[in-house]
Amino acid sequence: MSTSVAVIGTGYVGLTTGACLAHLGHRVTCADIDAAKVAALAEARVPFYEPGLAELVREGVAAGRLRFVLGGAAAVDGADLVFLCVPTPQADDGSADLSYVEAAAGSIAATLRPGAVVVNKSTVPVGSASVVERIIARDDVTVVSNPEFLREGSAVADFLRPDRVIIGTESAEAGRRVAALYHSIDAPVLITDPASAETIKYAANAFLATKISFVNAIAAVCEAVGADIGDVIRGIGSDRRIGPDFLRPGPGWGGSCFPKDTRALVSIAEQGGYDFRLLRGVIASNAEQHDRMVAKVRQALGGSLRGATVAAWGLAFKAGTDDVRDSPAVAIIDVLLAEGATVRAYDPQAVIARQGLVQVGSALAACEGADALVVLTEWSEFLGADLDGVATRLRTPVVVDTRNVLDPPAAAAAGLTLLGVGR
Repeated sequence: MSTSVAVIGTGYVGLTTGACLAHLGHRVTCADIDAAKVAALAEARVPFYEPGLAELVREGVAAGRLRFVLGGAAAVDGADLVFLCVPTPQADDGSADLSYVEAAAGSIAATLRPGAVVVNKSTVPVGSASVVERIIARDDVTVVSNPEFLREGSAVADFLRPDRVIIGTESAEAGRRVAALYHSIDAPVLITDPASAETIKYAANAFLATKISFVNAIAAVCEAVGADIGDVIRGIGSDRRIGPDFLRPGPGWGGSCFPKDTRALVSIAEQGGYDFRLLRGVIASNAEQHDRMVAKVRQALGGSLRGATVAAWGLAFKAGTDDVRDSPAVAIIDVLLAEGATVRAYDPQAVIARQGLVQVGSALAACEGADALVVLTEWSEFLGADLDGVATRLRTPVVVDTRNVLDPPAAAAAGLTLLGVGR
């Protein structure tokens, strides 16, 4: 059954939601306040990198099921369901800033059709459904929470093949209507109250961040006692109670979600009178992981970064995206620059601008004349890198692999000294 849907906001979440719903056969109108972005999307030009998304946008536009308009009011006229997919950035006190959500709700309140369901897809703190209800102030409109669980780099697959669909509402009818959107998706649907749905999203992200920080801490223990983190991960990840996902050491977590959502959950807990010391410790541990990786680069360079040239592979916070928001790679590079190094960086998708940083067009070009190489993002092309070529281009054949993507025997055969994480 085809439903008329409006999506307010065309960032990672909004555009993925709109394109995937159109792919499922629904009639979707996406709105944004950026005229240039709307014009580009109307021509099926996606302004950021997300695997598979551009193809779905082109498919939806060509089929007439996906269109783009300027402003929320133009999108919601006649829509049965309206998704709010706008940013919730971190405020100065660590809480989630709801100003974009509030503005979006206010912009559509008067033009919503009677019986419409407004769906909070943005990551919002507990009580946000009530905030939107007060702004819309209409008895004939229902507000529902339907949090997203999309990973950048695999957002399309995550939408179309989710582990679960969470719907938070006090209205059985509204819950049924939102669930019907996903009728062709094979996934369990959990309908709960709005507060629980809003908490589920934050709890999931906080747990995953905790899992990453835990394995990074275990990697540090492995280095201290001479254990191998790879074997340790295989040993604990084979336990079904733990599982192997997110058990991979690295330079720390980042991106548009984990940093702000962990801090927001700490703030939510504080507002409720609970000191979430565990999660505060996870946040602090993640910052310390950046410091540990910088220390490895210093070690590779004999103790000082001043005057050194460092090749850096990776800028994005993870592979499969061009997103550099709160990227551990960028955080580490910033320290290298601050301590007097020059950085030659390569990333197949991401771009940043920094004084003292030169961005080049290939992984090997980054190594030309560098005193050391640091691998910061786990792009698949780095797994099969020409390590002999790396060795001949580096002034000193030393590599700090913060992602453990390079093969130690192959590195040794190329004459490289390899410093990994947890081994």
